[in-house]
This record gives sequence, structure tokens and C-alpha cells, in this order.
Amino acid sequence: MSQSPPGGFDARTQFAAERTLLAWIRTGLALMGFGFVVARFGLFLRELAATQHTTPLHSSGMSFWIGVLLIILGVGVMLAAASGHSRVIRRLQEGSLDRFRVSPLGIAVTLALAAIGLGLTIYFVVTVP
Repeated sequence: MSQSPPGGFDARTQFAAERTLLAWIRTGLALMGFGFVVARFGLFLRELAATQHTTPLHSSGMSFWIGVLLIILGVGVMLAAASGHSRVIRRLQEGSLDRFRVSPLGIAVTLALAAIGLGLTIYFVVTVP
């Protein structure tokens, strides 16, 4: 096993923290991109109906608000990731990062996405013709 250098600072730990930050940034960008697609999906369906000269389906406008919610969640993920990363780097520099904890950001994002998914499921089941 390799040991930490005498000062307690190991560059591999800082690189791992930066990789974690980049993973959260990718997650935030994916949420924002998916939110944009969902928000514009209703518009796409209306345009598709107009080109086919059919009557558009009744839309409740939920796709717009769900998309906006996903975009806001993506922005929140990136802000929380930046804050968490700076906190971890500060603790690494102080030498006080001695044990690992559960990621509150990971738990929060998981619960938020599960709530959105559950809400969508209920919406789809209730509105089935």
C-alpha cells in the first residue's frame, strides 16, 4: 500500500475531488439539457400537429413546468457541487479530512429525481384516457 507524503497531502486525493466535481457538473448539465427538451416537447407536439393538419391533443402545459423544474435542479446541483468541492479542498488543505461521509448532494438529487419520477407516474396514470 502506498502511504501519504509526510505533510499529509496526497495529490491523488485532490485529483479525485476534482473528478467528483466534474461528474457533478456533467450531471447538472444533463439535467438542464433534459429539462430543456422536456420543456420544449409540448411545443414540438403542437408544431407536429400543425404540419399534419390535425387537431392538436389537449395539453395541460405540464411539460413546460417539469422542464423548468429539471433545469432549476440542474443549476442547483452545480451550485451545490461547487460549494461542496471548495469545502472538501479546504478540509484537505487543513488536513482535517480524515473520514468519508455520505454525500448529501447525491442523496438530495436522488430524492428530487425520485419525487419528479413519482409525480410524473401519478400524472400519467391519472390522465390516461
